[in-house]
Amino acid sequence: ADNLSEALKKLKITSTESTADSLEGCLDCLLQALAQNNMETSEKIQKSGVLQVFASLLTPQSSCTAKVANIIAEVARNEFMRNPCVDAGLIPPLVQLLNCKDQEVLLQTGRALGNICYDSHEGRNAVDHAGGAHIVVDHLRSLCSKTDPASEKLLTVFCGMLMNYSNENDTLQSQLINMGVIPTLVKLLGIHCQNAALTEMCLVAFGNLAELESSKEQFAYTNIAEELVKLFKKQIEHDKKEMIFEVLAPLAENDVIKLQLVEAGLVECLLEIVQKTVDSDKEDDIAELKTASDLMVLLLLGDESMQKLFEGGKGSVFQRVLSWIPSNSHQLQLAGALAIANFARNDGNCIHMVDNGIVQKLMDLLDRHVEDGNVTVQHAALSALRNLAIPVVNKAKMLSAGVAEAVLKFLRSEMPPVQFKLLGTLRMLIDAQAEAAEQLGKNVKLVERLVEWCEAKDHAGVMGESNRLLSALIRHSKSKDVIRTIVQSGGIKHLVTMATSEHVIMQNEALVALALIAALELVTAEKDLENAQLVQILHRLLSDDRSAPEIKYNSMVLICALIGSEPLQKEVQSMAFLEVVSKLRSHENKTVAQQASLTEQRLAVES
Repeated sequence: ADNLSEALKKLKITSTESTADSLEGCLDCLLQALAQNNMETSEKIQKSGVLQVFASLLTPQSSCTAKVANIIAEVARNEFMRNPCVDAGLIPPLVQLLNCKDQEVLLQTGRALGNICYDSHEGRNAVDHAGGAHIVVDHLRSLCSKTDPASEKLLTVFCGMLMNYSNENDTLQSQLINMGVIPTLVKLLGIHCQNAALTEMCLVAFGNLAELESSKEQFAYTNIAEELVKLFKKQIEHDKKEMIFEVLAPLAENDVIKLQLVEAGLVECLLEIVQKTVDSDKEDDIAELKTASDLMVLLLLGDESMQKLFEGGKGSVFQRVLSWIPSNSHQLQLAGALAIANFARNDGNCIHMVDNGIVQKLMDLLDRHVEDGNVTVQHAALSALRNLAIPVVNKAKMLSAGVAEAVLKFLRSEMPPVQFKLLGTLRMLIDAQAEAAEQLGKNVKLVERLVEWCEAKDHAGVMGESNRLLSALIRHSKSKDVIRTIVQSGGIKHLVTMATSEHVIMQNEALVALALIAALELVTAEKDLENAQLVQILHRLLSDDRSAPEIKYNSMVLICALIGSEPLQKEVQSMAFLEVVSKLRSHENKTVAQQASLTEQRLAVES
């Protein structure tokens, strides 16, 4: 400790005129003390005011420069020393040293700047201000192809410095991307894949940058996919695989890179991991299984990558994913169902899958999750069934396979995501299927649950889908029994409210359903239509210039049907509908104009 105090005093007094030798001795003493107790020594260095002296010692000509930079690197390992290093004016001379040719000076300077930047806003700002990042990126470019140990060590330090400089800082990450650091780092990874430390630095740097959208476009122009898959195949340790996964996941959000990863053989690696880890209960294996299967699902979100892996339903990948559905692992069941939902994104794929028995597999899976089931698996399996039900030719096949009954088992669910998918699946299934719509529409339990969900104010999706299904049951069945069931369950007011929705498609579906109610069961529904103020709402829709042409048309059709009821006719007469309708005779849409003439005649006759 005495030696240290002595050295600090000496440095302070004599730094200006002392000989290189006596300086060296003082610096060695500091380094030795730091090696023994970094924190305590750093505190003493800070208190002594020697940091300011270091700024004048950081000159390219001095033989002590590397040692001074090394001391700064060591003290900056402590968080409390980073701001004092910036305040002592050390950043500009350190950045200047990046221009020198001496490898040891470059190495220690890179370390010092990297440590000062670590988690330090002030450190990063000062390096940015002094233009340090640009010089380091240029170094990476010029050293990139050198594979001697000294160059690789320098490359590792510089990569680390850029990582600390830009970590979790979008502005500085964008700056590095604009400097073109990505192609350089990808090239580095390819050339130095044997060097574990450098590879690791590259991966962490990629992980930093890959979150930014602008970076993904740049990555797509490199052979990153190929390099990462090549590296991945070599890994045995869980931690190393995890590091690569952390880069792959954000990159795989880009559709171009998805396809590149598929072409580079990532899928085969993922399937192999699944096979190796599926029966294991080791924590690392469970984590790997989840990451690999999640990534697999992500790759299927791209249209091209998905179609490439589907291979007309004959693809080995598609077959392997199918085998996940009956698995005992919830994670694989989930990934399998999500994968099917992703494959089911065009009619051709959907038709092929339904013809090849996928529906039964999904219903068996749902069956395993009816009582206290796994909500994410329920949601995924219902998503897959909903997508499969979109092509017209699949609907009848799925209905006769018992999909509606399988889905209705989840009516008791209290989970909004499951409710939402359940409603969507039923709505897809009954589209233009009169018999099924009638059967479901007479199911009192279902209709009562729909009416209840129409009031789910906290869950707009569930509320919207419930309204749409109520309307669909009427529109596709055109059945008096269905209308009676809906009236008795209190559903009319919700259809009237739906006519005021901000979505034209929903408004229209409501008006068509209400017109069918008025045509088929006006007496039964009369009271509810009156209480829900339907006539006033229709007046508003016809008077509003912003209403779409089809809304105006269907509102007038509905008015003509409503005047068959005495109380509703009185309301229509009291509200000066003739005036509004006669204006619409000159509407630019011919169908609207024609309907306005017809409606005007009907209203005139009735008045």
